[in-house]
This record gives sequence, C-alpha cells and structure tokens, in this order.
Amino acid sequence: MEESSKLDKIIEARMKLKARFEDKMKNTPSMADERPQGHGEINRHGMPQVPVGQTLTTKWPVLDLGYQPNVTLDRWRLYIDGEVENPVILKWEDFMALPQTEDTSDFHCVTTWSKLDMSWVGVRLLDLAALVQPKETATHLMCYGYDTYTTNVSLEEALKPDVLLAHTVYGEPLPKEHGGPVRMITPQLYAWKGSKWIKRIEFLDKNKRGFWEERGYSNTAYPWRNDRYS
Repeated sequence: MEESSKLDKIIEARMKLKARFEDKMKNTPSMADERPQGHGEINRHGMPQVPVGQTLTTKWPVLDLGYQPNVTLDRWRLYIDGEVENPVILKWEDFMALPQTEDTSDFHCVTTWSKLDMSWVGVRLLDLAALVQPKETATHLMCYGYDTYTTNVSLEEALKPDVLLAHTVYGEPLPKEHGGPVRMITPQLYAWKGSKWIKRIEFLDKNKRGFWEERGYSNTAYPWRNDRYS
C-alpha cells in the first residue's frame, strides 16, 4: 500500500510538471523548428532522422575524459538537490523501485556520428523531478558524473519524456565504458548533454556552464541547427 501511494504521488507530480513545462517543451527547436537541417525520414518529433553534419554508424564509439570510474551497485548513489522541495539521495534499490521506462531513441554525438534506434530502459528525468518537486525558481539542471564531468541542461529539454537515466541498453546492463551503471541520455540534444556515470543532479535557478560548455561548446546543443559550439 505504501509503495502504491508513493507511485500515485509521483504520477500526480509528473502530470503537474508536464503541464507546467508543456508549452516550453513544444516550442524548443528540436520539436518546433520550421526549417530543421538534416535528411532522412521524419522522426517522432517531426525532425529529419539524421541531423545536419552527422554520419550514421552501427558501432558505438567510446568517448570520455580519459577516466572510467568503477562504480559498484552497492556504492552507487544519486544525489538530487538544489532548487527542489524534497532533496533525496537514492541508493540502487531506491532507483530501481521508481517507475521504469522502456524507450527506443537515437543518439547524436557532436563528433559527427549518429546511432539510430537504440533500445533503453531507465528512469525518466521527469519522474525524478516529480519525486523532488522543483521550485518555481528552477530553470536548469547541472549534471555531475563520478568522473568529475559536468553538463548543463534546461528544464524544458530535461523534462522531455525520452530523457532517461538509463541502466540498460539492448536488454543488457549498461557497460562501464558507456557510463554504466547509469548514464543520462538526451536524444533531442547532442549526447554530451547526457552525463555518463551520473552521480548528482542539481536543480539551478539560472543557467551555468558545464565542462564542455566552459571550453567553447554550445549551451543549447540542438543537432538540427548544427549547434555544436558557442
């Protein structure tokens, strides 16, 4: 009964958040651009399947900062704090008890390769936000990895239903080299906006640059606008 009540509260909070940010999400360039740049079939968001400047690959290249942390499930923690009403620290069992989402989406790397139709299982960022209840002042996230990586994402992008904290890919646990046990994926943005080995999500009341953003990469990272650098 307690678990059912907790789930009901998350669903209720999810719907309120969705309503609060729905117009902003609909008007983002990855959903509402009148002249998106790219080619191929139209994806579920109305964009060309392959963004401008991207080449399709069947491989999944490994990119990182030169360090791949070994985070065991018993040691893994997810801290969610900042501009929220109910900050939390989730252990693995807490994370896995949250609503789980299966989704298939595309992965666009700023280094010009795209991998299509990747099958994921994870927890929607939207449901994590519903758990902690962002304050009205919250506008952005800063995501932190166990490898010291950081990246910023606006809430109207982060709360889209295909943004997951993924622990499974193609039916198998997410490999360490690709950010396992858990990484964030951002299908409608370049992939550097999804932190590997994710450790903390901080809700912010203003935009703040992350690792690559401080080094000349775009704050917004829209693939269909070739929005790679600032």
